[in-house]
Amino acid sequence: MDSLLQLTDHGLYCAGGDFYIDPWRPVDRAVITHAHSDHACPGSRAYLTARPGEALLRARVGGEAAIQPLDYGEPVSLGSVRISLHPAGHILGSAQVRIESGGDVWVVSGDYKLEPDPTCTAFEPVACNTFVTESTFGLPIYRWPPQAEVIAEIRNWWTANQKAGKASVLFAYSLGKAQRVLAGLLANVDVAAGPIYTHGAVENFCRLYREAGIALAPTMHAGAAPPDADWSRALILAPPSANGPPGLIGMRRFGPLSTGFVSGWMRIRGARRRRSLDRGFVLSDHADWPGIMSAIRASGASRVWVTDGYRAPVVEWLGQQGIEARAVETRFEGEHDETGAEPAGAEP
Repeated sequence: MDSLLQLTDHGLYCAGGDFYIDPWRPVDRAVITHAHSDHACPGSRAYLTARPGEALLRARVGGEAAIQPLDYGEPVSLGSVRISLHPAGHILGSAQVRIESGGDVWVVSGDYKLEPDPTCTAFEPVACNTFVTESTFGLPIYRWPPQAEVIAEIRNWWTANQKAGKASVLFAYSLGKAQRVLAGLLANVDVAAGPIYTHGAVENFCRLYREAGIALAPTMHAGAAPPDADWSRALILAPPSANGPPGLIGMRRFGPLSTGFVSGWMRIRGARRRRSLDRGFVLSDHADWPGIMSAIRASGASRVWVTDGYRAPVVEWLGQQGIEARAVETRFEGEHDETGAEPAGAEP
């Protein structure tokens, strides 16, 4: 069977349609699964992406970029292939790429998760012959608790910090994770109990989510806080990079504080301790081990390419199930570990 995709030094390439999927270098035509920086490289001549993620992609690659948005499920012909984009459930506008030629169907998942959340369209299984899956958390130890339980843990931690007179500084990835937390808090906490402040990087993406109609808990950029702000009642959302120089210098103004991190890597024992965090909350925008296996089964694929993270264990397991599987090395980082606990075998 001829391969519809090949791995090049620019990324996954489809010769039949003359396009790259999430290239890591500028190309003539790029099909983008979502707007995280390891999947959306600036500088390409033309982009194609799912319509709900168009504004996020423009924020990433530049307002003047030539971007063609597609509705989910809308087919388009490129060269000799027909492609369409389908919900991946990762972040707002994330998509799987379905490619068909001569009856052969490939699906490139990008990053995905199966647990629905209110900030993006839920993952949609797409039948195919070959499924290209991520494996950021491709070990059986990675199993996520329900989102509602994690949001409740965050709420309770925030309340306990208020009673102790401490600001609550919560580190979360600025695109996707922070908005998911805010959507969860809107549904699960009385926001009048305390203000929610954001780092600038978080607030910029919150604005785009709200413009897309996604309901989030009210926030204010921390830089716009009044001089007499009572930080002891506040929840402050910041990217993980703020948990180190020079970010720590800026956090001194919050006074006594407690720190937390929202990440799938918090499932690893010792990850919180390595970064001197007070709390870790297990919430990921990537599929856990059962999710990966469920997505592969739902695709009906007889052949699987495995990218990112823990490729070898997934390939071995699929082989035991009689599914042809191959590890494919890419430059996608997945939910790269910023706690210092990234396991060997995961992408840098």
